[in-house]
Amino acid sequence: MIAASDPRPESWHAALHRLQRDGVPHALATQVTSAGSTPREPGTRMVITADAVFDTLGGGTFEYQVIEAARARLAGAQGDSEGGMSLEAFSLGGRSGQCCGGFVNVLLEVFSGSTATLAIFGAGHVGTELVRLAAPLPWQVRWHDSRKAVFPGWAASQPRLACRHAPDPAAAVSELPTGTHALVLTHNHAEDCALVDALLTRGDCTSVGLIGSKSKWASFRSRLREAGHDETALDRVRCPIGMAAGPDGNKKRGGDKTPYAIALATLAELLPMMESAERPDQRGLDSAELRALFREPST
Repeated sequence: MIAASDPRPESWHAALHRLQRDGVPHALATQVTSAGSTPREPGTRMVITADAVFDTLGGGTFEYQVIEAARARLAGAQGDSEGGMSLEAFSLGGRSGQCCGGFVNVLLEVFSGSTATLAIFGAGHVGTELVRLAAPLPWQVRWHDSRKAVFPGWAASQPRLACRHAPDPAAAVSELPTGTHALVLTHNHAEDCALVDALLTRGDCTSVGLIGSKSKWASFRSRLREAGHDETALDRVRCPIGMAAGPDGNKKRGGDKTPYAIALATLAELLPMMESAERPDQRGLDSAELRALFREPST
């Protein structure tokens, strides 16, 4: 027997949780003050995306204007990675085509979604731990492997994760978005070298990390230099990955070389690099705006 789908629409708080979990751009609209006759009371909320709306502020032209304002802000946020808050004022009179005659202030909180991309090449033990550890972080993760049927079953349900069969290193690299952070740790040294070659040739990745020893990197560096990469490009590659600074300031790997420990150290190394890809610091609304917000509107 096939169960009937739930006919109830998704609530604003359920949609907010899902969209933030999945890193989808969205806006939360909250009615914060009202004066006179208005469709809903302060505290009413709705969530808006580029193509959907969850819950309602009361309907009518007023609500359409809120949706229009939210989508205009969302379009700008996706273009420049800025989110943040703004206050929007609506008079429920002639301009809105409604006869309530009231006045509403709506707080728009715009979330631009996941702006950082982490590309992991290799679904071995370290790659698997990296994907597990990255799950709570607000990054889009692209997980590649040249072998078939190597991704674990649980990966299909992890938010912001895309698993990709990638037998051609150059083709896989060409599909990455600009500014990607890449980690190379496949099962094959020749494939590792081909991937680093393709990443450096592309030239617009924010960071490139390679698993392995210093001797591995010395061998790769020589081959990549012969392939035409200059010293500036080669210096951008971190190898070995997961190196922490010790008390003397020198970077070294700890004694624990288990996949989990390497993955943990690698993500710790990446975190400060990822900050540049996140949205700028938001200090909230200016205090003068807040004072004006809670004054009665002039008549």
